[in-house]
Amino acid sequence: MAFDPKVLALLSHPNFAHLSTLMPDGSPNTTPVWIGVRDDRIVIGTGESSLKVRNLRRDPRLSLSVIDFRDPYEEAQIRGRVVEFRDDSKFEIIDEISRKYTGKEFPWRDPAGRVAVVIEVEKARYTKLPFEYTPPA
Repeated sequence: MAFDPKVLALLSHPNFAHLSTLMPDGSPNTTPVWIGVRDDRIVIGTGESSLKVRNLRRDPRLSLSVIDFRDPYEEAQIRGRVVEFRDDSKFEIIDEISRKYTGKEFPWRDPAGRVAVVIEVEKARYTKLPFEYTPPA
């Protein structure tokens, strides 16, 4: 699925996402994550032993919520599924994502178990609520 330009803008900036996966009993588990975009897919770098990977290997369905860091009233809600677990022991994907968020390579350099989760988006919705973000001084 090709991204709506407004959704792609949210995904392309260093906005945090919240990834929801399903536990074995069907209950949700939500984790904040960094995200990257490759072609028309979302990628997340993580460790093979993480709960999110264990959940997604059992059930590839997921949802993501992305909020604009500067204006939390601008958001994207995404549903999709994992289409690939890609070896990232050379840090190609996680370094790219880390540079987006921190300007530097990913600091933890143990290649054992590094994996990139490749997500195909099935539905994406962009919303901009009509409120002005006024953080407390």
